[in-house]
Amino acid sequence: MRLAFFQRDIDVLSRLVPFATGTVAAILTVVPTPMPGLAVATPAFALMAICHWTVYRPDLLPPSGVFLIGILLDLLAGTPYIGLSALTLLIARGLVLAARRHIVKQSFAIVWAGFAVVAAAVIGLEWLLIGGLNATLVGSRPFLFQIVVTVAAFPLVSYLLTQIQRASLSRL
Repeated sequence: MRLAFFQRDIDVLSRLVPFATGTVAAILTVVPTPMPGLAVATPAFALMAICHWTVYRPDLLPPSGVFLIGILLDLLAGTPYIGLSALTLLIARGLVLAARRHIVKQSFAIVWAGFAVVAAAVIGLEWLLIGGLNATLVGSRPFLFQIVVTVAAFPLVSYLLTQIQRASLSRL
């Protein structure tokens, strides 16, 4: 009897892994880099986590979880537009879900290429929204650089998330 109760608790905790890794990714997204002037180069770790889980286990990271991660990201970053990250992460989830059936069984190179398109679209949209909300032209260089470092970091982050997925979600 106790073993069944414990197993149920483990299953509940395992189902929280995508949300937990997304939360950690949001925190890592706003951690300052040790080199001056490279804060704009921080990869969009939260975007990577959302895309990874949406491709491989969308059932475990619902839109409400993505929304909460986005709000947390805005609060941690101190952005004046609370909800902007939630909006862009939800759009990213929608884009990945729309393409999921075409890429889920493909090689990692196809997944990576799909992620590059989504990252460029979402980070570009964020650039446009920030410019529109500020009613000014915002420099595109930091956003372009963020796209590059995010796409470059995706294979490593996806590998780590895959290892976490295998270790914690093998029974689900």
